[in-house]
Amino acid sequence: MHTASCSLPRLKAALLAVTLIAPQALAQEAEEGRLPLDELRTFADVFNQIRIGYVEEIDDSTLLEYAIQGMLMNLDPHSAYLTKDAFEDLQSNTSGEFSGLGLEVGMEDGYVKIVAPIDGSPAAEAGLLTGDVILKLDGKPVKGMSLNEAIELMRGPKGSPIDLQIGRPGNPQPFDITLKRDTITVASVRERFLEPGYGYIRIAQFQNRTGRDVKAALERLVDKQELKGLVLDLRNNPGGVLGASVDVAGLFLDGELVVYTEGRLANSDMRYSAEPGDASNGAPVVVLINGGSASASEIVAGALQDHKRAVIMGTDSFGKGSVQTVMPISESRAVKLTTALYFTPGGRSIQAAGIAPDIVVERAQVTAYDTSNQLSEADLTRRLDNVNGDNRRAPRASDGLLGTDNQLYEALTLLKGVNILGMRATPARAQVAGDG
Repeated sequence: MHTASCSLPRLKAALLAVTLIAPQALAQEAEEGRLPLDELRTFADVFNQIRIGYVEEIDDSTLLEYAIQGMLMNLDPHSAYLTKDAFEDLQSNTSGEFSGLGLEVGMEDGYVKIVAPIDGSPAAEAGLLTGDVILKLDGKPVKGMSLNEAIELMRGPKGSPIDLQIGRPGNPQPFDITLKRDTITVASVRERFLEPGYGYIRIAQFQNRTGRDVKAALERLVDKQELKGLVLDLRNNPGGVLGASVDVAGLFLDGELVVYTEGRLANSDMRYSAEPGDASNGAPVVVLINGGSASASEIVAGALQDHKRAVIMGTDSFGKGSVQTVMPISESRAVKLTTALYFTPGGRSIQAAGIAPDIVVERAQVTAYDTSNQLSEADLTRRLDNVNGDNRRAPRASDGLLGTDNQLYEALTLLKGVNILGMRATPARAQVAGDG
C-alpha cells in the first residue's frame, strides 16, 4: 500500500501560498512544467470567492476536501477520495470482518429485505429468516432510506444494541426484536459436492485470505473422495484484492503466469505468477461467470482461459480491467487511485471488454417436463426383474438443479461428459462377452 506525501493542512498552505509566491517564481515553475500557473490562480480565486461569498460559511478544510473529491470524481468510476467511514468500510471488505448484525440484505419496493443471515451472527441466532423485511431501525422507518443508509445504521460498535421492526411473510403483524452488534466474519468461500466426485466452490468476493480459504476448501474436497471435476462459481463476484485473485488462479496453474499490470509509474509494471503445483490434481474445471463478475474474478477467469486450464461458462463479465492503489493520507483518510491496467497471460486487456465465456449459457428459468407418471418397463406386471436386483436408480443430490440454477446444471453436465470421455479414451478395449 503506497503512502502519499500530502495532507489537508499542507495542501491548504500550498494553495494559500499561490497568492504569496513571487510572480517570477511561479512563472519559473510553470515553465518547467511543475505548476499550471493560470489554473492555480483560477483555483485560488474560486476558492476565495466561495470563502467570502457563499450563503453559508464553510471552513477551509471542508472546502479543500470538496476540491479533492471533485478531482478524483472526474477521473474514472473507480478512483475516489475515502473519508473516514469509506476508508473503514474498504478495510472491512478486504479483511472480511466488520461489526454489525450479520445480514446480507437487498432493497425491494423501498424496504430492506433480508437475503440471508450469516451463520453464527446475532441475526441468525435471533431467528431472522430469508425473506424477512426490515421496517424500522431504532424507530426510524426504513421506507425512503437508501440501502447504504440502512446498512450504516445497522453497523456499529461491538455490543451496542439496535431495535428492529420485522415484517415476515405469513405473519399478519410485524414484530420487534433487539439485537446486539458483534464482530462478523464474512465467509467468502463455500464448498460442497454436487454429486459424488464433482465438487463446487463458490467465491463471493476476494478478501485478503481468500486464496488460503480456497486451498483449504479444495483440500477438504480431495480428502473426502477423488475429484472428477470442479465448478468454480464466480458469478456476481465484484472482485477485491488483486493478490487474492493471483493466489486462487495459482492453485490450478503449475507455475504459470497469472496476470501482469502496466501503468505510468515504474512500480506499476508487475508480473504475477503461480506457485508450482496444482491443488486440484489436474481435475477438469468449469468457471461460471456473468455480468456481475468483475476485476479479480476476471483475472482468475482470464488466466485459466488463456492457459486452457478451465472452460469458462455463463455470460460476458463486467469488464473492469484496472488496478486501484489505496494511498493513505492520514490515519482515517485515503485516496483510492487507478494506477495500472491488468492484462491476461495472453496479453488481453479486459478493460471495458470483459471475459467472453467459451460456452454461453444465459440464466433462465427452466421447467422440466413432469415424467413421474410416465410408464416404463419397471411398471409392467409380469415384467422380468433386473438381474442385478435394482430396477430404479437412486435419487442424485443434483436432482432438481436444472430448475433452480440452469447454469450450474450445464456446468455439471459438461464435467460429467468430459469425465466419461476421459474414461473411454484411456483404458484398453474391454473384452466383450463372447470374444475370443
